Amino acid sequence: MYMTRRKPALYLREDSRSGLFLGFLPRKCSIFNLFLTCLILGFLSMLWLQLSCTGDVSKRGTQDEMSSQKSCPQVPRTVNEDPSWGPHRLALLVPFRERFEELMSFVPHMHQYLLQKKILHHIFIINQVDHYRFNRASLINVGFLESGNETDYIAMHDVDLLPLNLDLDYGFPEKGPFHVASPELHPLYHYKTYVGGILMLTKQHYEMCNGMSNRFWGWGREDDEFYRRIKGAGLQLFRPTGISTGYKTFRHIHDPAWRKRDQKRIAAQKQEQFKVDREGGLHSVKYRVESRSEVTISGAPCTVLNVLLECDLGDTPWCAFN
Repeated sequence: MYMTRRKPALYLREDSRSGLFLGFLPRKCSIFNLFLTCLILGFLSMLWLQLSCTGDVSKRGTQDEMSSQKSCPQVPRTVNEDPSWGPHRLALLVPFRERFEELMSFVPHMHQYLLQKKILHHIFIINQVDHYRFNRASLINVGFLESGNETDYIAMHDVDLLPLNLDLDYGFPEKGPFHVASPELHPLYHYKTYVGGILMLTKQHYEMCNGMSNRFWGWGREDDEFYRRIKGAGLQLFRPTGISTGYKTFRHIHDPAWRKRDQKRIAAQKQEQFKVDREGGLHSVKYRVESRSEVTISGAPCTVLNVLLECDLGDTPWCAFN
C-alpha cells in the first residue's frame, strides 16, 4: 500500500471572529479571486474619478452643473471674441513637426492668453509631413499664403515658447516688425540681432521682405537671414519696453534631452547658411497642402495644415539626410 503524497497548499489567514478573510472576503478565497476583486475595485475607482472630474463643457452640460463636481486640472476659461476689440485679426503661424506634447500645452495657453488681451486671432499649425528635413522658414511662408484674407498681420511663433506676462504687446504692428521675444526677455537667446521665437509683422511688411528664405533645412539661421531682409526692406524693428519680468517673461517648454534639434550641416550648407538669399522667398516656396483640419485642443480652436514641402536636390542637396 502506497501513501499518497499531498501537494503543498497555500492557505490564507482567516478572521477567526467572522470567518471572513480581511474582514470582507469569503473565507475560501483563492489568489485568483483576490486578484480579480482588486482589479474590479481598481476599475470602479478609475471610473468614479473620471465621472467626478470636470471635462469639456459640451460633454458635461451647463457651467452650474460643472461647478458642483470635483475639479480636475482646469481647461482655460473660454471667453467669446468681441468684434469691438478692433478691426485687426492676428494669424498665429506655428511651424510644427512631431512635438505633440508641446502643442497640447501651446494651443490652449495661447488662445486663452490672446483672449485675455482682447486680440482677435486665428491659430494655424503648419505641420510638415514630408520626409525632408525640417524647414521652419518655408512653413511660415506656407502659413502666410494659406492664412486667407480674414487676417491682416502675422506672428511667427515657436511652439515651445509661452508668454506669461500680459503686458506684452500682441497688437497690430503698424510701425514695423515687432519682436515680442526680444533678446532682453528670451530665456535662451540674447544676441543683438536675434529676431526668432516670436516676431510679428503686418502682411504688407512681410510681402516687402519677400517672406523668408526657403534654403534653410534643419535647425537654425533662418531668422538671422530674415533680420537682414528686414533691414534690406528699410523697415525699423521694434521691441517691448517697460517689461520688468526679464527672462521669466516666457516659459520655454522644450526639453533638449527628449527633443534633439537637427543641427547637422551637410555639404555646402556650412557656407550657404551665412549668405543672404536675394532670389528666393515667399513666392518661390514649393509645397502641397495634403489636408486642412479644424480642430480644438482643450476647447481652443486651431487650423492644422498638413504640408508636403518640395526640394530641389540640385540646388539645396542638404534638404535630405542622404
